[in-house]
Amino acid sequence: MKKAVSILLVMILAIGLLAGCNSNESASGDSNSKSGKQVELKIFIGQPRFKEQYQTYFDQFVAKEKEEKNIDVKIKLELPNVNQASQLLKTRLASGDSPDIFSLHAVNDIPLFNKAGYLEDLSDQPFVDKMYGTVKPAVTSTDGKVVAVPLETIQWGFMYNKKIFKDLNLKIPETYSEMEETIKILKQNKITPFLLTYKDAYIPQLFLPLTVGASVSTDNPDFIKNMNDGKGSFKEIKDMFNMMDLVNENGTKRAFENGQDQGAADFASGKAAMWVQGPWMSDSILNANKDFEFGVAPLPINDNPENTLLDISTSTSLAVSKMSKNKEVAKDLINYILDDQDSSDFYNSLGFNAVSTVHTFEAFPWLKESTEYVSKGKAYQDPAIPSAVKDESQKLFQSYLAGDISRSDVIKGLDRAWEQFNKNNK
Repeated sequence: MKKAVSILLVMILAIGLLAGCNSNESASGDSNSKSGKQVELKIFIGQPRFKEQYQTYFDQFVAKEKEEKNIDVKIKLELPNVNQASQLLKTRLASGDSPDIFSLHAVNDIPLFNKAGYLEDLSDQPFVDKMYGTVKPAVTSTDGKVVAVPLETIQWGFMYNKKIFKDLNLKIPETYSEMEETIKILKQNKITPFLLTYKDAYIPQLFLPLTVGASVSTDNPDFIKNMNDGKGSFKEIKDMFNMMDLVNENGTKRAFENGQDQGAADFASGKAAMWVQGPWMSDSILNANKDFEFGVAPLPINDNPENTLLDISTSTSLAVSKMSKNKEVAKDLINYILDDQDSSDFYNSLGFNAVSTVHTFEAFPWLKESTEYVSKGKAYQDPAIPSAVKDESQKLFQSYLAGDISRSDVIKGLDRAWEQFNKNNK
């Protein structure tokens, strides 16, 4: 009898446990179906001026990921100042505190970051087949892997105020001497020739790729190879300082108090006729003055018009960190950057060029103009200058333009930075 009661109790207990287990599974299943998997995605992009556009687009991604995969994504978006972004990212990566997704300069950063093992291979992702064939090589590593999705592709040299040039019947200068004459006419009409914005160190640095790129594409084709082999010197780029000095001597006052944001407002209000800057600032310029018309032209570096060329660059791109613990969702977002339905409006809102077959928006006026230069062969691919050298040039050029160091000091500093880069990458 006792044995029968014991068996009965065991059976009742087992049934109760089974029911409880089924109840928990049901509750858990209901919870998952309602709230879904939760993921925090850390995104690092050094473009604070586009905060609204990025937040809007990433909100769309969050809604899409919830609807299609029932994943609740929380975006932690970090938009550091342009002057701090590069060093901050390198420090974070080196310390193991990596964002899931981060921006990098395709030409300058991919070789170094890929060699360090920071970049996830994205070659099998759907977005790859959507990129233009002319863009894909820039986001492809030396070992043949696609490691980023491109945002900005740009054709740049200097920007000019179309109304001022039209009113004074000025032609776009194609040589150094013609630029001198243009400056003379502008000053005779009480118009400041150049806008100077040296507070943001990357802006003086722009003279580096413009002069090196033009020189390598024409008079000195072996310069970068020689520098990488430890046999070259910036003494060979003799035209680098001439245009820099000409611009600096004929520009707005208080150059070191103003950066790109104030510059965009000043340029849009007509405070200067020209700005050595790229059309990546178009959104900020048009936000300041929606009716403002500007053009993009190649910057002369000497009196040979054959050396007056536009720089073509694939710059800001997004990569997935190899250290990310949320690679699946990170890759979903990377693919959404070139979404068939939504990405056209996104790129258009940023003022960026089309980079994909899915982009259907009309080309911007300044892009049509710069594309004409490209079609005539008046352009070169952004030169492969190591990011460490570019970083050093920012400090050197700021000091030079402030009158604190000489041309010789700049040359020695740049040569030393490239030499150190070679030692670090042997």
